[in-house]
Amino acid sequence: MLTAHELIGFMSPALALEILEAVHNTDKPVYRGALNAVAEARKVRPIFLERKPRAERHHEMIATLSKPRLDMLSLSILQSWLLKVETPMLTGFLEALGIPHEKGTVDDLPKTMDDEKLKAAVEGLLAKHPPEKVAVYLRAFNDLNEAQWPNLAAMLDSDSRLQLGA
Repeated sequence: MLTAHELIGFMSPALALEILEAVHNTDKPVYRGALNAVAEARKVRPIFLERKPRAERHHEMIATLSKPRLDMLSLSILQSWLLKVETPMLTGFLEALGIPHEKGTVDDLPKTMDDEKLKAAVEGLLAKHPPEKVAVYLRAFNDLNEAQWPNLAAMLDSDSRLQLGA
């Protein structure tokens, strides 16, 4: 099981930058909170980071967000990205599994999931979305939710397409 900060640390730098850029463009309050928390963790004023070119600022933010003390903030960034940018991936997966949801948000996850149904849903995601994004979503889904399905964990550990940073 991975935590949110580990997910950010293990994914490819390109995807981490893409996620942070997406949050910058779609969720200003979460981005502002991340910028302020990173500045505080680095013991600098937020304006110091704001004045840097965005690419350089985002590299520094990602390096800091992959540290354990900013795990909750890393979780907020991942959730924002998934719910605001990657909604089709979330909804496609949940619909393939027959799980009721509201735009990718679920109230109650089943305690277990049928192996064949899960495999078909994962294959469907991999056919439509980049494998690393699918891996990040499925890791977040399984590792950061209350329902942790052993069969999904086994798929994440054994399927080479679902490895982070690949």
